[in-house]
Amino acid sequence: MTIPTEPIGSIPRSPELLGTITAFQAGRATPDVLESAYREALADTIARLEQTGSPILSDGEQTKPSFATYPLAGLTNLAPDGIVIPFADGHTRQLPRLTSGPFRYGVHADSYLRAARPLTQRPLKQAVISASALSLLYPADGIPGYSRDVFLADLLNEAEADIRGALYAGAANVQIDFTEGRLSLKLDPSGNLLRTFIALNNQVLARFNSEDRSRIGVHVCPGGDHDSTHSADIDYAAFLPDLFKMNVGRFYLQMASEPDRKRILRLVSQLIGPDRLVFIGVIDPINPTIETPQQVRDRVLEAAFFIPLEQLGTTDDCGFSPFADDTSTARDTAFAKIRARVEGTALAAKELGG
Repeated sequence: MTIPTEPIGSIPRSPELLGTITAFQAGRATPDVLESAYREALADTIARLEQTGSPILSDGEQTKPSFATYPLAGLTNLAPDGIVIPFADGHTRQLPRLTSGPFRYGVHADSYLRAARPLTQRPLKQAVISASALSLLYPADGIPGYSRDVFLADLLNEAEADIRGALYAGAANVQIDFTEGRLSLKLDPSGNLLRTFIALNNQVLARFNSEDRSRIGVHVCPGGDHDSTHSADIDYAAFLPDLFKMNVGRFYLQMASEPDRKRILRLVSQLIGPDRLVFIGVIDPINPTIETPQQVRDRVLEAAFFIPLEQLGTTDDCGFSPFADDTSTARDTAFAKIRARVEGTALAAKELGG
């Protein structure tokens, strides 16, 4: 038997690529030089992911500024003073603020998939940002002449186009990044914000048929930036019942770093329902220690006690570098961890099959 295993997405950018990006931003490198650096980084990432044995690849988000803000590239109707997201170690990330309408994506995710497709024969997955995350761009005090309802209608259209474009471009599956889900319970412990987020994402998903939704998944984690999180202190059990109301066929769940995995796995087993896949995180990207295949195997066997084998897969807890400037994890370490996931999942599959 086999157990499916997939990456979440981002791979740390090389020092050479980050140096070229910095030089370009300072006016010391031309657009052609930057594009060449991006192509080299993408090709190297695909080749090294293949070497890990990963059956499904991603582009490593090498050309994204971040997992969340790629659709905003080139937009001129933004200000830098949007919502601030604090992390446990004290650092913050700040979203931009929309200043006028209409809202349109500057970049759609299928462009990343099309760039990676000629570089490998293996299936490619594509990560997209959730509509709920981008809904945070709209300011609380509104925008004159551009109501929130009109903004949300534009946002739903763009989010649908982002997913549909990736599917049409040949993505094996599309992963919606929903890291703000768990964070929403810190911002609003009543759960109203979380339920609003779920409802908004489900409005996008309602535009797809059941076959498409079987190839669409959602990824959740408590954030992972500069080896810190933004919502790991929020009880997973308070979040998961609402999460499983998202109308997707695949769930990618942070689990390796969860302090009481058995409690959460038991809850997942009660929520999963039929005809859905659950990819359990067996690699902790924040921990610099490289897991052994045997440790991964044991985590898979633990999960298999609770999750039906036909619905079980493995993944990483989070991307290794969701923001381009995050160098807290070495590139070589990320690939070694991915190899351990692939090998450990195969060990577990062999044992369970026997």
